[in-house]
Amino acid sequence: MNSLHIVFDWDGTLSFIRAGWGEVMLQQWLEHLPPAPDESVDSRSTIAHQEIWALNGRPSIHQMERLGALVTERGGTPWHTERYQEDFQGRLGLLIRQRMDSIRDGTHTADHYMVRGARALLEHFRQAGATLHIVSGTPRPAVSAEVDCLGVRDFFDQRIHGPTGLTDTSFHKRNALRSIVEAHGLDPLRSLVSFGDGAVEISETKAIGGRAIAVAADEEHWHSGRWDESKLLRLAEAGADYAIPDYHEPADVWAWLGQTH
Repeated sequence: MNSLHIVFDWDGTLSFIRAGWGEVMLQQWLEHLPPAPDESVDSRSTIAHQEIWALNGRPSIHQMERLGALVTERGGTPWHTERYQEDFQGRLGLLIRQRMDSIRDGTHTADHYMVRGARALLEHFRQAGATLHIVSGTPRPAVSAEVDCLGVRDFFDQRIHGPTGLTDTSFHKRNALRSIVEAHGLDPLRSLVSFGDGAVEISETKAIGGRAIAVAADEEHWHSGRWDESKLLRLAEAGADYAIPDYHEPADVWAWLGQTH
């Protein structure tokens, strides 16, 4: 495993610090999205949900751009994209601060806000000599702060890739993955494996020839071991090679990777 480079998405793949962001964004969209003629609330909610999750894995500024475009299509007057972004981040930021404060004051352990079995999985990979990376659509400074809060800095050091800030539209996961491959001279099929809960990281890993593992954890019932069936379907359609609900029973992962636990 010495030449293996393991890439993790962050939100929903390792961390639950931002779990529920989709519901926060959905509420924002429903407040701003004009209803189409004869459209029910449930129908509008379904459409918004599909649009939001189609862009999961990309920086949220892209979802804000899409919200503005839909508002225009429906005859409304959209806000500027950055204003939508500020609104969303303000809503989500309160939830994030509460969770990080609960770790710092001892109300919850760091592992409470991690996908089940994640820390042990990271430790196994490190002990086996793999190089670990984070590639996230969340701004790099925010991910870095959450990495420190959850106590997993030693696994990744500075190998955290993401947008420079909330309005950075230039970051793309495929480019980040390519930079890892090129910097380390990797054969993607043999040496690059991505874990992710978003269609973007799955499809982009496959596009450059790597192997992709879908992590379809139920973010409404943390540590339950349940699958999120809709997430699993999206990740399968994106081309995932293998799928797990979490990391609680990693032996199958090691076997699939051709390793022993």
